[in-house]
Amino acid sequence: MKDLKHLIEFENLLQEANNELVQQAKADGKIALGYTCYHIPEVLLNLPGCFSTRLRAPRTGSLDIATYYMSSYLCGYSKALVERGIEGGYNYLDALIGSESCSEMNRAYEHFELLNLVNNPKFFVSIADVPFKIMPHTVKHFKQQLQIKLLDKIHDVYGIDISDDAMRKAVEEHNEVCRLITEIGEYRKEDNPRITGYEFHVINLVSYVCPKYLIIDKLRETAEELKTREPDIKKNFRGKVVVVGSEMDDPDFTKLMEESGALVVADRYCFGSLPGREEIKLTDDGDVLEQIILHYMHTSQCPRYMSHDKVVGRKEYVRQLVNDYHADGVIYEQLKFCEYWGYERALASHIVSNDYGIPTVTVDRQYTANASGQLRTRIQAFVESLEIKKIQKAQKAREAAVND
Repeated sequence: MKDLKHLIEFENLLQEANNELVQQAKADGKIALGYTCYHIPEVLLNLPGCFSTRLRAPRTGSLDIATYYMSSYLCGYSKALVERGIEGGYNYLDALIGSESCSEMNRAYEHFELLNLVNNPKFFVSIADVPFKIMPHTVKHFKQQLQIKLLDKIHDVYGIDISDDAMRKAVEEHNEVCRLITEIGEYRKEDNPRITGYEFHVINLVSYVCPKYLIIDKLRETAEELKTREPDIKKNFRGKVVVVGSEMDDPDFTKLMEESGALVVADRYCFGSLPGREEIKLTDDGDVLEQIILHYMHTSQCPRYMSHDKVVGRKEYVRQLVNDYHADGVIYEQLKFCEYWGYERALASHIVSNDYGIPTVTVDRQYTANASGQLRTRIQAFVESLEIKKIQKAQKAREAAVND
């Protein structure tokens, strides 16, 4: 396929957390608000005068120093952020807005404060409590948390406008980004998609880590470019897969899977678009903040939500993705030592495979794709099994046709 115009530029933007667009936004006088989790509504970090940047630690090497301060039994993502912070990689941040959603990230937030990892006199860390269920009193509690721990803080420290009008304006910009990412992602439903999973992963990641107002024109151009892009005549994959799981901000993992023959057609993982890039619907007369909160609570597929409808809904959501994106199988991935996905991966993969009859494989991985020989072998074996199932299915169809 013809190379996408902005792909190399997007790849370069992902090489550093403090990329050139982040630097440009800072030079424009914008306030940089870092966050790590879907539980913190991204749109509230993009009110006029500020911008969100979802934290990554690109090109992570040794985690020895972070392990010294933290533990060997914490996920690589939490340690990588602390390691990069110790190196001075997040000095551009004006605040870090965390969610009390898992013990690993809580430890990371603590060390940002205890070790003074950001050299900015006004920098602060603020952590909001996240409910386990969606009920009237938990919605009220979460609303209070975001009002006190996020909105009031950025207003008091940096003078950010937190009015309903400001939130509505942020939602409009957010929704345009969502429409563009969704439009681009829809091409993955094609029999021979005109976009690879790796390309989509890069494009979607850029929309999370770069200031929206500086990246949106490039997203528009990419969406327009894809309307006339022709896929290769010969399919460059042996099977289509939905990837489900924990934090995955390294496109090299997607590249590894696709080099192994598995085209990634849907991304249901942290930093993915499903969920993450759905438009927020606001009514004219409702409480704006509560509507935003309900959107994120209802669309979240995080295993931290423990109610029965959420537990069942997560499996149904995966089954629907398999159908909608015409996938041959599901890859459940888990960042090593991720406490929530360690449980979800074991249970959900069993149900999806045994009860739904969808070919499934589970993988345990490190934060970066540097040492992934075993993972590559496992994915290749899974792809081969998908091919065998296709051959067997076609053979049965031919036999049935002959018998008829």
